[in-house]
Amino acid sequence: MSRGQLRRMAQLARDEDVTVRWHDARGGAARRGGPVRTLRDLAPLLRGADGAGHVLVGDPFSRYVQLLLGAFPPRRVTVVDDGTATMEYAAQLSRGERLVRWHRRGSLGPREAALAPLTALARRRLAPGRRRTVEIFTALPVEAPEGTVVSGNRFAWTRARFGPPRLTAGADLVGTSLVETGVVDPDRYVEAVAALTAAHGVTRYFAHRRESVTKLHRIATTTGLEIVRPELPLELIARRGPLGRTVLSFPSTVVHTLPAALAGTGVTITVCDVAPEWLRAGAPPRARGFLAAVTETARTAHGLSLTGARLRSAVDC
Repeated sequence: MSRGQLRRMAQLARDEDVTVRWHDARGGAARRGGPVRTLRDLAPLLRGADGAGHVLVGDPFSRYVQLLLGAFPPRRVTVVDDGTATMEYAAQLSRGERLVRWHRRGSLGPREAALAPLTALARRRLAPGRRRTVEIFTALPVEAPEGTVVSGNRFAWTRARFGPPRLTAGADLVGTSLVETGVVDPDRYVEAVAALTAAHGVTRYFAHRRESVTKLHRIATTTGLEIVRPELPLELIARRGPLGRTVLSFPSTVVHTLPAALAGTGVTITVCDVAPEWLRAGAPPRARGFLAAVTETARTAHGLSLTGARLRSAVDC
């Protein structure tokens, strides 16, 4: 989530009588002290009478999270993250591999080499052990290591708090940051968006928080789509509505989360696979297999249909 989305979610939590303390290790005044300042601020909480008894982690790949886990080993860890990175985290943990985001290259650069001891320690702290229990709370299918508790996120609070949405006749398309992460060629991506728009009557494009302004402007001028920057996580926006009767998405988190969040609303969710020809020459070796796995697991778990985007270059997905 973006900082703006996090702040709005924090307010929703306060509305539910949850105490929220905001610590920003990256932005604002914290830039002067960075993670050291954050560690100092959080130390009294994590060293309290109960110590770091139960810690909820939103992103196990975050260096800040890994630093905290290294300094304050918890007795119980719950990973709460419905991003596709959760699938990779669980799989890497099962295989005993170092924690690396799937779209990153496998080789160790100078920065990664320097942080390798921290990553190794965090991996041990994020794995179940004799004195530590680990739970993964997620809507995604995961290959969890032995001894890990997996709890399914059915979006019960979201469905009770919002909606059901008013449905419109058109279709909505969920964007992705695959171009920004260096996986998909930008020209092929824009062509695919245009093809899906024409084929399915798409009227709105829900932008991913990492999508560049330049790319979004190009999509808007090429297709005429209304570009929407969600102020809250898409699952909440979708429940609040209005929403198209059909929601299309490339392989991403939402092909697993939206079926749960929109259960019983009459919305049809369709996934468009990413053709191998769309990948950039320098795309990570694991990209094709990982994206295919996201698509196939969504189709298997939720019965989603698969659609194609016929490009001018005659590439089908």
